[in-house]
Amino acid sequence: MKAFIIEDEPMAQANLIRTLNHHFPDIEIIGTARSIQESVEWLKDPSHRAELIFMDVELSDGECFEIFRQVEVHAKVIMTTAYDHYALKSFEAGSIDYLLKPIDPKDLGRAIERCRERSGEIDVERLMEKLGKAEKSYKERYIIRLNDRIIPIRTADIAYFYSEDKNNYIVTKDDSTYLINATLDVIIEELDPKQFFKISRSCIIAIDAISSITRQQGGKLRIVPLPECDFEMTVSRSKVDEFLIWIE
Repeated sequence: MKAFIIEDEPMAQANLIRTLNHHFPDIEIIGTARSIQESVEWLKDPSHRAELIFMDVELSDGECFEIFRQVEVHAKVIMTTAYDHYALKSFEAGSIDYLLKPIDPKDLGRAIERCRERSGEIDVERLMEKLGKAEKSYKERYIIRLNDRIIPIRTADIAYFYSEDKNNYIVTKDDSTYLINATLDVIIEELDPKQFFKISRSCIIAIDAISSITRQQGGKLRIVPLPECDFEMTVSRSKVDEFLIWIE
């Protein structure tokens, strides 16, 4: 089976390739892309004939669903993402399966076998049951260690998370800042999506920490949070529509 991988994060792309090579040596990876534009150009080339596409939802230049608007996708699609709220949208786009990162090899194997079957039908009920279970519990507190001190921080007291100079921080509603070891990609999976939104690669904000929002040239949104920050907090262009729906 010939496979094409659409994934904008180099490490995630490398991990997927390594997993496929190790567990599914019969799958031949014939190409990769990191953006909507690269993917569309590759898929439009008649010499490229993929039977299976692994497609990350959030790419560097927008959501992967734009690919389906620009080119007809004939291959079977397995979508991969760190966020469970894209499930229904992925099924509407015609994907065979939907895998949450980090990808479990057993789930990957199940998805590949489904693609090998004649019908390639999606067991929507089973998948939604699995996703529903994942939504039932969220992180209630983070434990911060400062030398010999242990500081518990309730998630309800957090205003936003941000990354700077390869470090990740928590800012609480009382304007305290703490260094945290987890990455923002891991953190956003632990949070209630109704309360927190990852507005960019470097920032996650709580809905009740938003003081004001202004539109900027180029389609971005600028947020003034409470407490205020010493960096410009903006919503990435690719996330603007989803963000505006979220705050309503």
